[in-house]
Amino acid sequence: MPTLVLASTSRYRRELLARFGLPFDTSRPEVDETPATGERADALAARLGRAKALSVAAGLDHAAWVIGSDQAAEVEGRLLGKPGGRNAAIAQLQAMRSRRVRFHTSIALANADGRVLEALDLTEVAMRDLDDGEIARYVDAEQPFDCAGSFKAEGLGITLFDAIESRDPTALIGLPLIATARLLRQAGFRLP
Repeated sequence: MPTLVLASTSRYRRELLARFGLPFDTSRPEVDETPATGERADALAARLGRAKALSVAAGLDHAAWVIGSDQAAEVEGRLLGKPGGRNAAIAQLQAMRSRRVRFHTSIALANADGRVLEALDLTEVAMRDLDDGEIARYVDAEQPFDCAGSFKAEGLGITLFDAIESRDPTALIGLPLIATARLLRQAGFRLP
Protein backbone atom coordinates (compact mmCIF):
# COMPACT_ATOMS: atom_id res chain seq x y z
CA MET A 1 0.00 0.00 0.00
CA PRO A 2 1.12 3.59 -0.54
CA THR A 3 2.44 5.75 2.29
CA LEU A 4 -0.19 7.85 4.08
CA VAL A 5 0.39 11.22 5.75
CA LEU A 6 -2.09 13.33 7.67
CA ALA A 7 -1.46 17.04 7.01
CA SER A 8 -2.58 18.08 10.46
CA THR A 9 -1.43 18.29 14.04
CA SER A 10 -5.02 18.08 15.30
CA ARG A 11 -5.38 15.32 17.87
CA TYR A 12 -9.05 15.02 16.88
CA ARG A 13 -8.20 14.23 13.25
CA ARG A 14 -5.35 11.93 14.29
CA GLU A 15 -7.65 9.93 16.58
CA LEU A 16 -10.32 9.66 13.88
CA LEU A 17 -7.91 8.51 11.16
CA ALA A 18 -6.43 5.91 13.53
CA ARG A 19 -9.80 4.11 13.48
CA PHE A 20 -8.91 2.72 10.04
CA GLY A 21 -5.92 0.81 11.40
CA LEU A 22 -3.69 2.10 8.59
CA PRO A 23 -0.17 3.27 9.42
CA PHE A 24 0.26 7.00 8.86
CA ASP A 25 2.57 9.86 9.67
CA THR A 26 1.59 13.42 10.52
CA SER A 27 3.00 16.67 9.20
CA ARG A 28 2.15 20.27 9.94
CA PRO A 29 0.98 22.02 6.78
CA GLU A 30 2.21 25.56 6.19
CA VAL A 31 -1.00 27.23 5.01
CA ASP A 32 -2.40 30.68 5.68
CA GLU A 33 -5.93 30.00 6.95
CA THR A 34 -7.18 33.57 6.56
CA PRO A 35 -10.52 33.65 4.71
CA ALA A 36 -10.56 35.61 1.46
CA THR A 37 -12.83 38.62 1.37
CA GLY A 38 -16.39 37.43 0.88
CA GLU A 39 -15.38 33.75 0.86
CA ARG A 40 -18.23 31.40 1.77
CA ALA A 41 -17.71 28.78 4.48
CA ASP A 42 -17.96 25.83 2.07
CA ALA A 43 -15.42 27.37 -0.33
CA LEU A 44 -13.08 28.19 2.56
CA ALA A 45 -13.15 24.65 3.95
CA ALA A 46 -12.56 23.13 0.50
CA ARG A 47 -9.73 25.53 -0.37
CA LEU A 48 -7.92 25.01 2.94
CA GLY A 49 -8.26 21.21 2.92
CA ARG A 50 -6.81 21.08 -0.61
CA ALA A 51 -4.02 23.57 0.24
CA LYS A 52 -2.99 21.62 3.34
CA ALA A 53 -2.80 18.34 1.45
CA LEU A 54 -0.87 19.84 -1.48
CA SER A 55 1.58 21.75 0.74
CA VAL A 56 2.68 18.56 2.49
CA ALA A 57 2.52 16.36 -0.64
CA ALA A 58 4.92 18.66 -2.50
CA GLY A 59 7.82 17.47 -0.36
CA LEU A 60 7.11 13.72 -0.60
CA ASP A 61 7.73 10.95 -3.10
CA HIS A 62 5.11 10.05 -5.68
CA ALA A 63 3.91 6.94 -3.83
CA ALA A 64 2.73 8.95 -0.83
CA TRP A 65 -0.78 10.27 -0.34
CA VAL A 66 -1.57 13.16 1.97
CA ILE A 67 -4.87 13.85 3.73
CA GLY A 68 -5.77 17.50 4.20
CA SER A 69 -8.94 18.56 5.95
CA ASP A 70 -10.50 21.73 7.22
CA GLN A 71 -13.75 22.79 8.78
CA ALA A 72 -15.58 26.09 8.48
CA ALA A 73 -18.69 26.94 10.44
CA GLU A 74 -21.33 29.51 9.66
CA VAL A 75 -24.44 30.88 11.29
CA GLU A 76 -26.79 32.83 9.05
CA GLY A 77 -23.98 33.20 6.49
CA ARG A 78 -21.45 34.57 8.99
CA LEU A 79 -18.20 32.63 9.42
CA LEU A 80 -17.34 31.31 12.87
CA GLY A 81 -13.69 30.64 13.57
CA LYS A 82 -11.94 29.01 16.47
CA PRO A 83 -12.58 31.25 19.48
CA GLY A 84 -9.11 31.05 21.01
CA GLY A 85 -10.32 32.06 24.47
CA ARG A 86 -13.17 32.10 26.98
CA ASN A 87 -14.82 35.42 26.10
CA ALA A 88 -14.84 34.70 22.37
CA ALA A 89 -16.26 31.19 22.98
CA ILE A 90 -19.07 32.61 25.11
CA ALA A 91 -19.85 35.25 22.47
CA GLN A 92 -19.97 32.61 19.72
CA LEU A 93 -22.34 30.38 21.66
CA GLN A 94 -24.56 33.35 22.50
CA ALA A 95 -24.75 34.24 18.78
CA MET A 96 -25.62 30.62 17.93
CA ARG A 97 -28.38 29.97 20.47
CA SER A 98 -31.73 28.98 18.94
CA ARG A 99 -30.13 28.96 15.47
CA ARG A 100 -28.96 26.41 12.94
CA VAL A 101 -25.20 26.27 12.49
CA ARG A 102 -23.73 24.79 9.31
CA PHE A 103 -20.38 22.99 9.45
CA HIS A 104 -18.57 22.36 6.15
CA THR A 105 -15.82 19.78 6.56
CA SER A 106 -13.50 19.10 3.66
CA ILE A 107 -11.30 16.15 2.86
CA ALA A 108 -8.62 16.28 0.20
CA LEU A 109 -6.31 13.41 -0.66
CA ALA A 110 -3.30 14.55 -2.70
CA ASN A 111 -0.03 13.13 -3.96
CA ALA A 112 3.19 14.76 -5.17
CA ASP A 113 2.07 14.41 -8.82
CA GLY A 114 -0.65 16.97 -8.08
CA ARG A 115 -3.51 14.48 -8.22
CA VAL A 116 -6.24 15.48 -5.77
CA LEU A 117 -9.37 13.57 -4.73
CA GLU A 118 -11.86 15.65 -2.76
CA ALA A 119 -15.13 15.59 -0.86
CA LEU A 120 -17.09 18.07 1.24
CA ASP A 121 -19.47 17.19 4.06
CA LEU A 122 -22.25 19.37 5.43
CA THR A 123 -23.50 18.94 8.98
CA GLU A 124 -26.21 21.15 10.44
CA VAL A 125 -26.59 21.63 14.17
CA ALA A 126 -29.76 23.04 15.74
CA MET A 127 -28.67 24.83 18.89
CA ARG A 128 -30.91 24.93 21.96
CA ASP A 129 -32.10 28.23 23.41
CA LEU A 130 -29.18 28.41 25.81
CA ASP A 131 -29.16 30.86 28.69
CA ASP A 132 -25.99 32.73 29.63
CA GLY A 133 -25.41 30.53 32.69
CA GLU A 134 -25.52 27.31 30.63
CA ILE A 135 -23.09 28.79 28.13
CA ALA A 136 -20.61 29.92 30.80
CA ARG A 137 -20.79 26.59 32.65
CA TYR A 138 -20.20 24.68 29.42
CA VAL A 139 -17.26 26.85 28.32
CA ASP A 140 -15.64 26.60 31.76
CA ALA A 141 -16.12 22.82 31.88
CA GLU A 142 -14.84 21.92 28.41
CA GLN A 143 -12.76 24.95 27.31
CA PRO A 144 -13.47 24.44 23.57
CA PHE A 145 -11.12 27.22 22.50
CA ASP A 146 -9.57 25.28 19.60
CA CYS A 147 -12.91 24.23 18.06
CA ALA A 148 -14.86 26.03 15.35
CA GLY A 149 -18.23 26.85 16.87
CA SER A 150 -16.90 26.73 20.45
CA PHE A 151 -18.04 23.22 21.32
CA LYS A 152 -16.93 19.61 21.27
CA ALA A 153 -19.74 17.43 19.96
CA GLU A 154 -17.89 14.31 21.07
CA GLY A 155 -17.97 15.56 24.66
CA LEU A 156 -20.22 17.69 26.82
CA GLY A 157 -21.03 19.92 23.84
CA ILE A 158 -23.72 17.45 22.77
CA THR A 159 -25.90 18.89 25.57
CA LEU A 160 -26.09 22.21 23.72
CA PHE A 161 -28.05 20.82 20.76
CA ASP A 162 -31.65 20.12 19.85
CA ALA A 163 -30.56 18.09 16.81
CA ILE A 164 -27.70 17.20 14.47
CA GLU A 165 -28.34 16.48 10.81
CA SER A 166 -25.44 14.76 9.05
CA ARG A 167 -24.54 11.96 6.67
CA ASP A 168 -21.37 11.33 8.69
CA PRO A 169 -21.20 11.87 12.47
CA THR A 170 -17.39 12.02 12.41
CA ALA A 171 -17.41 15.13 10.18
CA LEU A 172 -18.46 17.37 13.05
CA ILE A 173 -15.46 16.17 15.06
CA GLY A 174 -13.14 17.17 12.21
CA LEU A 175 -12.67 14.42 9.62
CA PRO A 176 -15.53 12.87 7.62
CA LEU A 177 -14.49 9.21 7.76
CA ILE A 178 -17.09 7.93 5.29
CA ALA A 179 -15.77 10.23 2.56
CA THR A 180 -12.18 9.63 3.69
CA ALA A 181 -12.60 5.86 3.32
CA ARG A 182 -14.08 6.30 -0.16
CA LEU A 183 -11.17 8.50 -1.28
CA LEU A 184 -8.56 6.18 0.24
CA ARG A 185 -10.02 3.22 -1.65
CA GLN A 186 -9.89 5.27 -4.87
CA ALA A 187 -6.19 5.94 -4.19
CA GLY A 188 -5.43 2.23 -3.74
CA PHE A 189 -5.62 1.75 0.01
CA ARG A 190 -7.30 -1.41 1.24
CA LEU A 191 -10.06 -0.94 3.76
CA PRO A 192 -12.67 -3.55 4.65
